[in-house]
Amino acid sequence: MIFKSKNNGVKSPEEKSDTSRLLSGKAKNKERLLLILSGILLGVSFPPVPFPFTLLMFVGLIPYLKIIEQKERLLDINRSTYLMAFVFSAITIYWVGSWQKETDPFLMISGGLLLFVNPAQLLIPSTLYYFTKKLFKRNIALYVFPLFWVTYEYITMITEIRFPWMTLGSGLALFNDFIQAADIFGSLGLSLIVLYINIFLYKAYVHYKISKKKFYINFSTGVLIFVAVLIYGFVRKSSYDMPEKKIRVGLIQPNINPWDKWAIGDLNSFLNLYFDLSQKAVEDGAELLIWPETALPVYLMSGGHQSIVDSIYRFLEQKNIYLLTGMPDLQYHIKDNHPDDAKYGEEGDFYYSTYNAVMLLSPHTRELQRYGKSKLVPFGEKVPYADKIPFLGSLIKWGVGLTGWNVGRDTTVFSMPFPEANNHSIIYSEKDSIHINGLVCYESVFPDFVAQFVAKGAEMIAVVTNDSWYGKLSGPYQHKEYAALRAVENRRSVVRAANGGISCIINPLGITVIESEMFEKTFMVGDVALENEKTFFTSNPLIVPILSSVFSMWIAGIFILKKIKTKFNL
Repeated sequence: MIFKSKNNGVKSPEEKSDTSRLLSGKAKNKERLLLILSGILLGVSFPPVPFPFTLLMFVGLIPYLKIIEQKERLLDINRSTYLMAFVFSAITIYWVGSWQKETDPFLMISGGLLLFVNPAQLLIPSTLYYFTKKLFKRNIALYVFPLFWVTYEYITMITEIRFPWMTLGSGLALFNDFIQAADIFGSLGLSLIVLYINIFLYKAYVHYKISKKKFYINFSTGVLIFVAVLIYGFVRKSSYDMPEKKIRVGLIQPNINPWDKWAIGDLNSFLNLYFDLSQKAVEDGAELLIWPETALPVYLMSGGHQSIVDSIYRFLEQKNIYLLTGMPDLQYHIKDNHPDDAKYGEEGDFYYSTYNAVMLLSPHTRELQRYGKSKLVPFGEKVPYADKIPFLGSLIKWGVGLTGWNVGRDTTVFSMPFPEANNHSIIYSEKDSIHINGLVCYESVFPDFVAQFVAKGAEMIAVVTNDSWYGKLSGPYQHKEYAALRAVENRRSVVRAANGGISCIINPLGITVIESEMFEKTFMVGDVALENEKTFFTSNPLIVPILSSVFSMWIAGIFILKKIKTKFNL
């Protein structure tokens, strides 16, 4: 039996509406899947996922570009961007909340919020892209989109809520041949290159069935850029002569539980552990010892721990060796002459500052060289804008004694005499010296900041850190790999001394020479090359971000001016 529609096969308006909604729903689901795919491709291209997956970054944005090029409204473009960025962020920095049983609840809350707040920053390039679409032709908007993205990456480095962990250039850290171009462009320049390769490959995809000529032009351009950067990397690595001047460094990794450490137990037990590992490093020929961030959980040089200070100096004098160490630092100020951000001690009527610091201790003098950390972790070490809105500082505090450091005021470069072997002992040369900088933890992810130390004469880059807060999640591994970019950008060796890992030595080509395992109580000794020559990037670290930012501001200015003219009929 056959039933016929009473409309003779013609759909009613209601049926058409249902069909339209069904098709629209399928289209939206397909768009969401493509945006999620882009986020996944970018996320898995970052360390610690092994190198071959890094290549996904060069095509990871293609699904996203396909979607936003079809959108006309700012709201639709930004919705698409946020979904892609959320997936990208969730895969790349999920670890920030630590998520361990000992984790401070505030760290978990901050980490969770970051997963939602961080993707919102990517609305900066998507909004500028929309502005450009309204001002110029679509093709122009797409081809300048990389400049907007680099502007966003730079902004994540310069505000008080700074967390530049997801820059595309950083994700290339394991692609050693490709990142050699960082000595010219820096990691943000690498981001720009990655973005343009994505753009050209996307345009090739668009023209594949429409215009073979345009397909070949775009595909060839994308491949040519990729190959040109690779060729530069091969040539640079094969032609680079490793410096003859070297120092033998001993890295001490005590693996102290970071959560228990701040309970301030027996300082002597901590100290004996450092001495035991340091003694083994000295026996292995170390000429400079490096202890990790906040090696002892006290203000060592404040005057209240003189016996500990004396023990350290006795050890250095007996072993005739210098010590570079992370250490909390308390400095008192004259009442009528103190920094603007100095704290006031009501009970003693005095001003003081506290720093997450690095100190260089000498076996020959007690004259101390010190550096206070300048790039403080938002919420972890300093509450953003608490100096302008004081009550924020009292609302947000860690349970492990970290929140509230003062901001360091200078890019200090340490100096020590060059050690020379003489009949199985070390003699420090009065004619030659070594210049070293000490970065504290996540300061090493700021390219232009690190370049400032090298520009001032640092011959090697030292990083003291404590990544144990995050267990064996991605964070510690990413942090270690990102250091390879600082090595290549400045052609300097990078040494990392970490409390619980990963400690390592990275040569000027960004290749890891030796490294420790996470949560390993150990020491490592290795020769570290010392370089004096400055790269193009070291001398010009802000060319790419500044040019990108100026162009972005120009676009924003034109768009706003046009809106004002339209509104007021000017």
